Amino acid sequence: MAMIKLMTALLIASALTASVAIADDTVMVGGQSMFPARDIVDNAVNSADHTTLVAAVKAAGLVDTLKGKGPFTVFAPTNAAFARLPAGTVDTLLKAENKAALTKVLTYHVVAGKWSAADIMALIKKGGGKAEIKTVSGGTLWAMQNGPMNVVLKDEKGDIANISTYDVFQSNGVIHVVDTVLLPK
Repeated sequence: MAMIKLMTALLIASALTASVAIADDTVMVGGQSMFPARDIVDNAVNSADHTTLVAAVKAAGLVDTLKGKGPFTVFAPTNAAFARLPAGTVDTLLKAENKAALTKVLTYHVVAGKWSAADIMALIKKGGGKAEIKTVSGGTLWAMQNGPMNVVLKDEKGDIANISTYDVFQSNGVIHVVDTVLLPK
């Protein structure tokens, strides 16, 4: 009987340790846990802060791409970032006839490879305070540090986006949440 109690206690302790380990690997985004074993799309659809981004990804036909092997680094604008665009911009971009423009804007937020915050900061240091990043749309973003732990991105129009949540690791890359929609020329 003592052996059964000991085995039961060990199984419970093991299960609790596994749950803590899983919880430690997740990051909360939009009120939901982002699980590293899920892909970019499967996590993003659960974030209440990224419903506009998810709708745009669907309208642009990029779901299969972002569910693909990757790896991808996505600078993911929040709903509030989309809301700061001029009135009617999002509705116009979501129209079928504007799919090419929407795709260009969305792929401007995506970089090939899995770039953690530490990777980006190392590039900034190597570049003497600024790193040039090529996006999958063919455009350029510039990363700079605003303080010891704050990375900002400048787009081709000169607008600045702050990364508010870093290193949301996914099975096919990483997401960094940004507070501004980045726009190519």
